[in-house]
Amino acid sequence: MTSGTARWRADLALTLVAFVWGATFVMVKEALQEVSTMYFLALRFGLASLCMLALFLPAFRRMPVGELWRGLRGGAVAGAFLCLGYILQTFGLRYTTAGNSGFLTGLNIVLVPVIGAAVFRRWPQARELLGVGVAAAGLAMLTIPTADGGFSLSHFNRGDLLTVGCAITFACHLLVLGYYSQRERFEAVAVGQIVCSAILSSLSMSIEAPRIVWSRPVVTALLVTAILGTAVAFATQTWAQQFTTPTRTALIFALEPVVALGTAVLVGGERLTAAAVVGGALILAGIVTVEIKPSRRLLCE
Repeated sequence: MTSGTARWRADLALTLVAFVWGATFVMVKEALQEVSTMYFLALRFGLASLCMLALFLPAFRRMPVGELWRGLRGGAVAGAFLCLGYILQTFGLRYTTAGNSGFLTGLNIVLVPVIGAAVFRRWPQARELLGVGVAAAGLAMLTIPTADGGFSLSHFNRGDLLTVGCAITFACHLLVLGYYSQRERFEAVAVGQIVCSAILSSLSMSIEAPRIVWSRPVVTALLVTAILGTAVAFATQTWAQQFTTPTRTALIFALEPVVALGTAVLVGGERLTAAAVVGGALILAGIVTVEIKPSRRLLCE
């Protein structure tokens, strides 16, 4: 498989992951009415850890012990950033609006190439930066218009600050995962990050009283998000980031709010606004800018 073919397959796999995450948004939102957030995350990551261990057990048995532990350690670093991002986003939502949260979390699209350039001294291709800019504009169109007037720096509060921290943390997660997935066995890295997230989520329950009502929406959301949205999705993401850049990964994941909006309109009965249509179109345009015509450098790899 050539480098170009591997890149296209990886980007397609990441697109499917974004669709899975976006499609489960309504389901999770309904379930969280009957279960505390940190308890839900602990159960989700715990069940996902068991699924991933079962999935990769044959590979672990064939893997040298040194490679296994290096991959698990790298995955644990990525998992720490992943879990911290979820915690910051969750508590940020207590003090800010959903529109602000969506917009500020989406800043990780812009932060990934900036932090990556600062840490790894490697700037993305011009086509990637253009795509990021177009998609970021689309994200703003998609998330800023809210019932209370939208995002405003004059009303910046601690919830917004926590959510900015969430965006930085998610950007670091993409960069760390890309680093280790290209250097270590992706199976070990994938398991390491989810097991670490399960442990940290369980410890974080001490800052929020566990609460759950075992209803069908809760059980369904747990099974779907744990198996598809976590075990399969993060295993796929870890595999895919061997062959593509963190910037492209962040750009493709901008599809998540677009899919979430479409699901909310089709299933949840939400109204589709003109701003949302324009925003979604810009996000798609940003991705197409990168994907439809690979650079000469990529063609020569």
